[in-house]
Amino acid sequence: MKYKNLLVTVKQKIALVTINRPKKLNALNKQTLTELHWAFAALQDDDAVRVIVLTGSGEKAFVAGADISEFHTFDSQQGYDLAKEGQELVFDFLEQSKKPVIAAINGYALGGGLELAMSCHIRVASDHAKMGLPETTLGLIPGYGGTQRLPQLVGKGIAYEMILTAGMIDANRALEVGLVNHVTSSDQLLNLSFSIAEKVIKNSPNAISKAIAAVRAGFSQGVDGYKVEMEAFSSCFDSDDFITGTKAFLSKKTPKF
Repeated sequence: MKYKNLLVTVKQKIALVTINRPKKLNALNKQTLTELHWAFAALQDDDAVRVIVLTGSGEKAFVAGADISEFHTFDSQQGYDLAKEGQELVFDFLEQSKKPVIAAINGYALGGGLELAMSCHIRVASDHAKMGLPETTLGLIPGYGGTQRLPQLVGKGIAYEMILTAGMIDANRALEVGLVNHVTSSDQLLNLSFSIAEKVIKNSPNAISKAIAAVRAGFSQGVDGYKVEMEAFSSCFDSDDFITGTKAFLSKKTPKF
C-alpha cells in the first residue's frame, strides 16, 4: 500500500513506520491518523513482522502535536467525534496491538505526539527530545488518552503538573519519571530501538501477545487483571511455542520461534 504521509519498511522481522510530514513537524492530521490505522492493521496481519518501531521524519520532531488547522472551528459534538475516532482508530488500536510497538522519539513529542508515544509499549528518546501536553494553552485538554496514560506512567502528581502547566520536560527528566525507557544520542536512536526489538523477537510471539494483553488488563477499569493473567498463562500451555520453548530448555538449546 502506498501512503501519502507515512514511510513503511520491513527488515528482519522489524517494521519501521515513519510519520513523514517534516514541514509540518509531523503533526497529526486526519489523513495521517487514517494512514496510521491502515499501516498498523496491515502489520498486525503480516507474519513477516514481529515488532514495530514508530518514529518521525527529520531530527526536529517525533510528532509536534495535532494539526490545529483542521479543528479550530469545531463545536463540542465535532470535538467528541474527533477524540472518539482518533482513540478508536489509532491510540487504543496501537495500545492493543498484539505485536510490541516501540516509539523512537526523535525530537518534539507534544500533545497528540506524546499521546501517540504513550500508546506504544516501549519508548526510547533521543537526548534532545522534548515532551509535553500543551493543550491547556489552547483552551483544551488532551483528547487522545493523555489524561489517562500519563498518570499511569508517571503518577498523578507529575501528570497534573505537566498537564496543568502545559510545560515541556526534556529527555532526561522523562527518563527520571518513567515516561521513557531509555535515552540515547540521535544517531543511535534507531539502533537502540532495533536492538530492543531484536531481543523481543528471540521470545515466543504467542507469549508476547498474551503478556501485552495481561499487562493492559491491569489498567482497564472493571477488569480483573489477575484473572486475565491466569487465563492467558494457562492458554500458553496449549501453544506450539510452549512445546518449542520447553523442549529447547530441557535440551539446553536456544529456542527458535
